[in-house]
Amino acid sequence: MKILYVYLVLINLAALVLMAEDKRRAKRRLWRIRERTLFALALLGGSVGAFLGMYLFHHKTRHWYFVVGMPLILAAQLAAGWWLLAGEFDIFSSK
Repeated sequence: MKILYVYLVLINLAALVLMAEDKRRAKRRLWRIRERTLFALALLGGSVGAFLGMYLFHHKTRHWYFVVGMPLILAAQLAAGWWLLAGEFDIFSSK
């Protein structure tokens, strides 16, 4: 379980840093990070970092697919995590 937590911290940190870097590049009119890369990091577990990056750096907040997509990915991952933890701890058991 510890490996999962380390993975989630690292993937969310990577998503946050890439959002910040893409915003920096956008301001300087440099080569940008692909949107599919940002979504891929979110789908791989970095949705919290991507979502925070959107609003901390005011980045991609005018694109409807980010404004809708990132919270949906986050909600789906939170629901999946809750479901997995509920099964692991058997919180619905009537024992």
